[in-house]
Amino acid sequence: MSTVKQKILIVDDEPDILELIEYNLKKEGYQVFLANNGQEGITVAKKVHPDLIILDIMMPKMDGIEACRLMRAIPEFKNTFMVFLTARSEEYSEIAGFNVGADDYIAKPIKPRALVSRINAILRRNSSADEVSDNKVEIGDLVIDREAYLVFQGGQKVVLAKKEFELLYLLASKPGKVYTRESILKNIWEDSVVVTNRTIDVHIRKLREKLGERYVATVKGVGYKFELS
Repeated sequence: MSTVKQKILIVDDEPDILELIEYNLKKEGYQVFLANNGQEGITVAKKVHPDLIILDIMMPKMDGIEACRLMRAIPEFKNTFMVFLTARSEEYSEIAGFNVGADDYIAKPIKPRALVSRINAILRRNSSADEVSDNKVEIGDLVIDREAYLVFQGGQKVVLAKKEFELLYLLASKPGKVYTRESILKNIWEDSVVVTNRTIDVHIRKLREKLGERYVATVKGVGYKFELS
């Protein structure tokens, strides 16, 4: 059970879904707030400042994709965890969700125990990196020093090219967060016109060759995330 009463906002137009998720998260010790559509979700979020927002995709008035996009543009929600509820047939929606800033998704039909486990894991991401500061990330046996552009694995120095380092630091700074190819290009290569998806694949392959397979996971059809396997 969570020892700190973190706040979770659930945004869904189905009363049964709201009730099911609310019951299970309250039982886990979270403060839970509800909204019935994207517009209402934004209004409630501004009032309660949740630590995590669960958004259904298909809703009246404003869908979850648009609500997420608008909230990500508001500074106070820049680092708020946002999770989508998706049907297994909605892979295109998952990709759209990650493109507007979603941190994760939970597949329907909802299994309460799996849901709670996933939410607990997401909210632990802030501390899952043993130490994450503005300039250094320490996760397990891996130390990434942004100021010095140095990486150590098990105390041994690992030599990375500049873009390899920047890509690793981006992924490791938020363990578990899925970065789409578009967001990786924007963050690492900015407006370079010569970079393609193939460039990202090559850099990921080089990171795996130098660090092993267990750090960078592929999310099929979407992008990559840092995850200790």
